[in-house]
Amino acid sequence: MDITLARTFLEIVSSHSFAQAAERLHVTQTAISARVKTLEDLLGRQLFVRNKAGASLTAAGEQFVRHAQALVQVWERARHQVAVPPGRRAVVTVACETSLWDPLMLDWLLWMRPNAPDLALRTEVGVAEDLLERVANGTLDIVIAYAPRHRTGLRIELLIEEKLVMVTTAAGLEKPQAADYVYVDWGREFAAQHSLAFPELSSVGVSSSLGPLGLAYLLAVGGAGYFRQNVVRDLLAEGRLHRVPGAPEFMYPAYAVYAGNADMTVLAPALAGLRQVVGGTPHRRPRKAGNAGVSSP
Repeated sequence: MDITLARTFLEIVSSHSFAQAAERLHVTQTAISARVKTLEDLLGRQLFVRNKAGASLTAAGEQFVRHAQALVQVWERARHQVAVPPGRRAVVTVACETSLWDPLMLDWLLWMRPNAPDLALRTEVGVAEDLLERVANGTLDIVIAYAPRHRTGLRIELLIEEKLVMVTTAAGLEKPQAADYVYVDWGREFAAQHSLAFPELSSVGVSSSLGPLGLAYLLAVGGAGYFRQNVVRDLLAEGRLHRVPGAPEFMYPAYAVYAGNADMTVLAPALAGLRQVVGGTPHRRPRKAGNAGVSSP
């Protein structure tokens, strides 16, 4: 069976829409319909019921999901193995959610170099939903994400028990003001908890979807905001930042997500490296003059 048919089927399952699947795959909706018709003819069963709300799976479609996932995953592993560089036994591709990659990904790469020299390494950074879709489809081996949704066929392992803490450049600050507050979008769960705790900070002058930018701005102009505890620890010790007394802490755990039927002879060293760098002493890059202490949250 053409692997494109399985990919198309899974894209419709993910988006619940022929139109959205066509947009994501950069083809026409007519092409999507033709692929589904071909797949249904091959299987001898109707896979989708289309209505105004989109596309829902039939009983046969529900049964085919795990088989389609397995087909795509096997194909991707085969494609990766064919492309293995000389001197390496396999390729492992690890992707990380934007707000979590630094310093985790660099620490992991530096750990893997001496400890798993037989593996070729590929890394990516992106949006959680897209990355999780790709690990489910077999185009990524491991994804590191905050609050990933459970999906059939995927394993989710707690990697980091991180906290978000409110810090300020002004020693003795007891209550942050909206005019000097930097809001970083740490995800839906954080947004809901934050709005309950600080309704007066629901509308602020500066907000960012990228933690490193928010922290760099805060250090440059002053103010307060929530950042990852492990990232601001050195800045707190140096006195460049201060904890806001009484401010609530918010949990921000990170998880490693990978396929339940993955080849663990390849993934085991990569997962061991991730566990090691989050639990031990990480490798730190040299600080640049004039930007000391700024690392990505």
